[in-house]
Amino acid sequence: MYRQKYDEYRKETGNGVGVEDKCFEPDHISEVAEEIKQNFDEWFKKFLYSENGIKPTNEQFQKLQEKFSITSYNQKASILDKFKFDKIQYSAIENFKQESPIYQNIMDLDSLEEYQDNPATFKSEELKKNCPIIRKTLMNKKAKQLDKYRKRFDLASPLNLLNVVTNLSQFAQEYNEKFQDLPYDNFDDVDDLELLDLDIEEYYTEWGVIGGSIKTKLLHMIYPEWFPYRSENALWALWYLTDKKDFGCRFDSEFLMIDTKEISTQQNYFYPYNNFAYYAYIVYNLLKEKATHLGLSYDENYRYVLVDAFFNFIAKEHESEIDLLKKSSGEWNEE
Repeated sequence: MYRQKYDEYRKETGNGVGVEDKCFEPDHISEVAEEIKQNFDEWFKKFLYSENGIKPTNEQFQKLQEKFSITSYNQKASILDKFKFDKIQYSAIENFKQESPIYQNIMDLDSLEEYQDNPATFKSEELKKNCPIIRKTLMNKKAKQLDKYRKRFDLASPLNLLNVVTNLSQFAQEYNEKFQDLPYDNFDDVDDLELLDLDIEEYYTEWGVIGGSIKTKLLHMIYPEWFPYRSENALWALWYLTDKKDFGCRFDSEFLMIDTKEISTQQNYFYPYNNFAYYAYIVYNLLKEKATHLGLSYDENYRYVLVDAFFNFIAKEHESEIDLLKKSSGEWNEE
């Protein structure tokens, strides 16, 4: 059903041309999910044992030894793993909380309603000056590849931008109300997440300005328990988590856009959020299993914050290679 609806949408609009039909087939999705599961442990160990400042001081470790009466090597290893995971989760959530209130204010439905009489101010103040992801993109004048985005933003209709953000906020609120009562952790199909509308309904997108990356950032920052952030790092991370396999795709990886003419590689700007969210959901469940194994609780109010930290870690581990693959590109596509 999902693939059929998405195919109909693509034929009608011509959008999403960078995604092959087979990427929506159940067997293909299962194959990709299994590859993620097979490679997860290796990456989790690196994630857990990475420096990143997540190391107990001698004083902290001494207290841990006393608290848990540590006497053996295995006990030490277990307690250290628990300490590291707990610290990584805590740090990720605290970093998230620093910017979250800004997005909460921008996405507040009552405030958005007030801007209906003055959408130009919403664009110039809330989006251009206050919204971190848009502000940083517009201000990054050193990155010439962002010139196209800046031009598109300047030309975008203030009312259209206001309406798109309002629609996203309404979607998020309705989604939150519905999914609180559903067995979220027991889903086993991409359709269960019910995120297809974000891919195919145009009133959730302002092409070239609020596309897959920015709109999922807006959603993630107000409801991190439901919406993973489809960032550039996340798509690169999925490429590495699937061991760079093409799974029979004619254009190599579904997560990347490989331009043989320009000899450059970029994230797949057209990658459907519904697919991405399902793979992020797989990673979330794997991380939660690790937390349970360590005897820790996984904070489900921020379930995709740790997933985002995990994706960022994987991308950062390959920063040099990614920069090399991207070096010839001068494009910016915010769908």
